[in-house]
Amino acid sequence: MKQLLIIVWILSGFLSLKAQSLEDLSFGTDTTLDIITWNIERFPKNGQTTINKVVDIIEALDADIFAIQEVDDISYFNQVVNSLSSYEGYLESVWFAGLAYIYKPDIIQINNIYEIYTTSEYWDYFPRSPMLMDFNYMDERFIVINNHFKCCGDGVLDLTNTNDEETRRYFASNLLKEYVDTNFPDDNVIILGDLNDNLSDDSQNNVFQMILNDQDNYLFADFDIANGNNSDWSYPSWPSHLDHILVTNELIDEFENENSDIQTIKVDEYLPGGWQEYDGNISDHRPVGLKLAISETLNLTKFDKSKTIFLNNPNPFSSETIFSFNTITDSGKIEIYNLKGQKITSINLEKGKSTVSLSADQFSNGIYIAILHSQNNSIATRKLVVIK
Repeated sequence: MKQLLIIVWILSGFLSLKAQSLEDLSFGTDTTLDIITWNIERFPKNGQTTINKVVDIIEALDADIFAIQEVDDISYFNQVVNSLSSYEGYLESVWFAGLAYIYKPDIIQINNIYEIYTTSEYWDYFPRSPMLMDFNYMDERFIVINNHFKCCGDGVLDLTNTNDEETRRYFASNLLKEYVDTNFPDDNVIILGDLNDNLSDDSQNNVFQMILNDQDNYLFADFDIANGNNSDWSYPSWPSHLDHILVTNELIDEFENENSDIQTIKVDEYLPGGWQEYDGNISDHRPVGLKLAISETLNLTKFDKSKTIFLNNPNPFSSETIFSFNTITDSGKIEIYNLKGQKITSINLEKGKSTVSLSADQFSNGIYIAILHSQNNSIATRKLVVIK
């Protein structure tokens, strides 16, 4: 027994020497574009302790861009940024768990940062207006859209219920897709954030199904994480995986490069108090990080896959608008919804057609969502504005 105790004592001492600390934590590299999404839960969760730990974690991870959610105090946020030697910060929506960016100005050349979907008709879908960062990296233009979707729900998507949390996230994700398809059809776009829902839900209740169906143009970089072992999920308390990173087709080849990577960063494993310390002082969400090996000939090798065409003209319209889309090779239809999720009308599309008209007679003034279906799959969305 005495010999056994000695062996245990020796082993425990050896393991303690090997225990990880924040000095061992790393993520970013000099050869990749490194972007991390991180909900830091009502920052600062535990005052100055949170601030000090967040500074240490950001310095250790050494990513080029941190897209942050749930910043409650701008002065504490500025304290973090001022404590970081190589970073600048941007925070706008401070009134309700604001979105923010922390980035390396020597690597990321900012063109613009602004919010989208800011007006009141979108507040149900975006309780925090998405924050868009337009920047250059290696002389190439990139768009990152930081989000924090509505939380909670029962897991059932009910489009007839305007207060349904899943419905709100469903329209939020489709509005983002429509925004990118319309404004950045050929740009390198990354949509990320605490999207508060599971990629692995069945298709009937999956709020991201329209994006998942559009595999030629969009890829959830963290799809394998979401469908993998729950030890790698970003929200261990449930457990679930709620923090996602979505890339457009212009970046799919870069993501599939052997030097690229996506991972949930288990910061808690580098703290002496483990998850209890992390959850108590920092956040209930783990960060999710993307490393992209960017080719110097990115713009010369892209765009062999064109996005689904789905446009209407005029828009806004008062009497009639004409939809144009990829030629229908099989059964198709266009469904029109109001912003309460109620279907207004449906237009069947004939095989071989690439245009169809829509009369405004049955519509009142307002904003509507048109969804293009092909072979029972939702493949594109379009925002319609009716002004009579």
